[in-house]
Amino acid sequence: MFTGRRNVLLLAFSQAMMLSVVVMSVSLGAILGAVLAPDKGLATLPIAMMVIGTALASLPAAILMRHHGRRAGFLTGASLGVTGSLLCALALAKSSFVLFAIGHLLLGSYQGFANYYRFAAVEATDPKHASRAISWVVAGGVLAAFAGPQLGQWGRGWAVSGPFVGSYLTQAALSLIALALISQVRLKPVAVAQGGEARPLRQLLALPALQASILGSAIGYAVMVMVMTATPLAMLGSGLTGSEGTPVIQWHVVGMFAPSFFTGSLVQRYGAPRVMGAGFALLLGHVTIALSGIEFLHFLSALILLGVGWNFVFIGGTALLTQTYLPAEQLKVQAVNEFAVFGLVALATLSAGWLYDRFGWITLNLSVVPLLAVALLSTAAIGRRLRLLEESV
Repeated sequence: MFTGRRNVLLLAFSQAMMLSVVVMSVSLGAILGAVLAPDKGLATLPIAMMVIGTALASLPAAILMRHHGRRAGFLTGASLGVTGSLLCALALAKSSFVLFAIGHLLLGSYQGFANYYRFAAVEATDPKHASRAISWVVAGGVLAAFAGPQLGQWGRGWAVSGPFVGSYLTQAALSLIALALISQVRLKPVAVAQGGEARPLRQLLALPALQASILGSAIGYAVMVMVMTATPLAMLGSGLTGSEGTPVIQWHVVGMFAPSFFTGSLVQRYGAPRVMGAGFALLLGHVTIALSGIEFLHFLSALILLGVGWNFVFIGGTALLTQTYLPAEQLKVQAVNEFAVFGLVALATLSAGWLYDRFGWITLNLSVVPLLAVALLSTAAIGRRLRLLEESV
């Protein structure tokens, strides 16, 4: 495979545990939020709080890892996952919407720390295998696709204190497993000083490739999360049952992570911009299917395409990002990327419930088309620019 395999595999399984927690929260958060919220327009607020937590944690996570190492940061994140899951269980037992939202904020903070797993995998292996290392860690989500929704439904009646309390207790157990896995990871200290002096952040942000990477990743992730968050509500509003929503989210997550087994090879062969461009084309294809009907198969096929498109954009964007900075600049650039991506994702998630409640499923999907068009054009432009640079060398 490549050097650093043990660390990459541990990070991949830790990713699977974290994403199982996230997927379970996404599949249940909006539905339970609609039950607990004083206003149905706030149904997706817990999911939005989770994304806000991810964005807010991204910068402190980078600072903590800079001074104390990757593993210390990852252990902190998993501890937040345990705490957030237990708080959500308590909120359901007490029927408290406020506590439920705060619990999801902590769960999002867990993801904010864990999002650095993919960068740690790059540091654990040879540069020529970077895109494959990213892919293998992201592929940990394949397990989450099945474990997250299924454990959420199985845990519905496990606790006598209320429905789905057991689901969030299961989340706490998954976070504890992640703690155990991360404790076995052995990574070199974060190389802040090696590779020469770091360029000023303003100069880095002026790099076209860095701009295209951050813009593309942010738009791709925001579109995916906004549509995914509103899908359970749209299915219920279309007369489908909550149990029918579980396989849709499940196969959507499969679409998000299963391509990871070959996306890294595609990036190596065709380049990150082309893979990102293919991802944006697939996301536009999702819109076409979503607008064609509201039967179960429409939701299922559209969400699978949404997941595959996100995978291409996310892995391609991450691979492109790692090509833009020196080792001395890595944490600075990574922190800015995570904050920008999840800041936009938070705005998209906050708007999902409101857009669906006020304007409906069709308008929500149409609203993402201009964003995807801008990202597709930006990615195509940087792809041409990089090809010209290669030809001139």
